[in-house]
Amino acid sequence: MSSNNASSQTPKNALALITARGGSKRIPRKNVRPFLGKPMIAYTIEAAIASGCFDTVMVSTDDAEIAEVAKDFGAEVPFLRSDTTANDTAVLSDVVEEVLAAYEGHGISYRYLCCLLSTAPFLTGARLKQGMKTLVKNKADCVMPVVRFSYPIQRALHVDDGKISMVQPEHLNSMSNDLKPAYHDCGQFYWLDTQRFGEQKKLFMDNTHAMELPESEVQDIDHEEDWKIAEMKYRMLRASCSDPMYDLEIMDPVSLIV
Repeated sequence: MSSNNASSQTPKNALALITARGGSKRIPRKNVRPFLGKPMIAYTIEAAIASGCFDTVMVSTDDAEIAEVAKDFGAEVPFLRSDTTANDTAVLSDVVEEVLAAYEGHGISYRYLCCLLSTAPFLTGARLKQGMKTLVKNKADCVMPVVRFSYPIQRALHVDDGKISMVQPEHLNSMSNDLKPAYHDCGQFYWLDTQRFGEQKKLFMDNTHAMELPESEVQDIDHEEDWKIAEMKYRMLRASCSDPMYDLEIMDPVSLIV
């Protein structure tokens, strides 16, 4: 990144910040592992570029291989992470803060920032546009996609030494239809108002709005079984969807074996 006078800021609208640390333990090299023929991180980069929302699409990583793959698919990697944000204890807000400070130190400021995860193959440009519109329309601090739990969390169970107990035993006989739906983070992206982030220093800010997604577009990928399920879901989604983001023509059929 070239150096400019930090006192003379160049205002820009939106920055796509894709986070991709190299130290994945449960699925080694997850960010660059081929997912149906392309490195996993490529899907997030391509969705960000296709959205047309961003002045800059950049990847924050501590890993030289990830940096090269990111550049191959059109992202910028203007600098590598510091030791502080490359360790196991760093959280996403630390990375956002570091990246914004680096750009501001070189005379560039962004009105909005979208922090994207590099393991989100179901993400599309259309969903990113929807997220930005939701942020601006509602004057929100943050917008994050959520998905409804498929089973009432009020009837969740503990299992201790093989013995079952209810987390909320008062709902033992409650009808599912009478229980309030609950949601969880999709783990795809977080649209942020950078001014509000600068004040609160966290992603889940005071005025955070939800953008609900269908379960077919969401999959945690933390274990090998998750990876196989994600590949199957991707193929099924592509078969029923005309969005060009779900293009299977380049995919390696060998990787579809489960």
